[in-house]
Amino acid sequence: MDVVELVRVTSPRPAGPGGEQSAADLRTRTRVHAAVAELGPVSAARTADELGLTVAAVRRHLDAMVAEGVLELREPNPARRRGRGRPAREFVVSTAGHDAMASGYDELAVAALAHLAEVQGAGAVAGFAERRFAALGERLAAAVDPAAPAPERVQALAAALAAQGYSASARPVGRGTAAEGMQLCQGHCPVRRVAEAFPELCEAERRAFERVLGTRVQRLATLAHGDHVCTTFVPHEQDGGPAPSPAARTENPNHLAAPAAGIRTPTEGRRP
Repeated sequence: MDVVELVRVTSPRPAGPGGEQSAADLRTRTRVHAAVAELGPVSAARTADELGLTVAAVRRHLDAMVAEGVLELREPNPARRRGRGRPAREFVVSTAGHDAMASGYDELAVAALAHLAEVQGAGAVAGFAERRFAALGERLAAAVDPAAPAPERVQALAAALAAQGYSASARPVGRGTAAEGMQLCQGHCPVRRVAEAFPELCEAERRAFERVLGTRVQRLATLAHGDHVCTTFVPHEQDGGPAPSPAARTENPNHLAAPAAGIRTPTEGRRP
């Protein structure tokens, strides 16, 4: 069976006076939409800083996309509140906004996998998912230096995912604690709608990340499960040195170390 490739499209064009919009505005809107997908929840000020634009220019697009249902407002995290006054509003991409970034082939892909499961059994879907993400993993592994420290490998993986259209980013978390590690975030998933029906895709992706990074990873949240971002945690304590070569990672998935005692993968036993 041929693999159905899912492609990206940009944010839908905003309707301006007379139904037209300048090319510059369209480009800015697309950049703002992508930035919120990658960084969200994110404030207008931080989005403007990341894009090198004025807050007023960014806020205009943010407010327009909220009005259209492309973005949603979220209450700021109290832990990030600084000083007096009301914390700045934060934005995330809504379900409709993700749909706008997703492929038009979702319905076809879901139908094809449903037929595959009906004809060959549920195991065939898992096999398809493993094959698809193994191919993605090979492309991602080419951008990750297996001899680099774990944080650098995660950053390289995030950059490679971003190049594939996943609006990915990575940052250190839990510094100085037993939970120190890297958090990999994917603000957009080209196969989100398909993964809602077939969570085998999420699990196959997680295993592909383990092979690329050469260490166990923990999936904390997924877009397919209704979260606003896919979040994967890579603990430093499991990094026993340089990762195996890409060939070894592909040929021998059993090289991975066992999870630390007492740590249970958050998505184990539930739909991702």
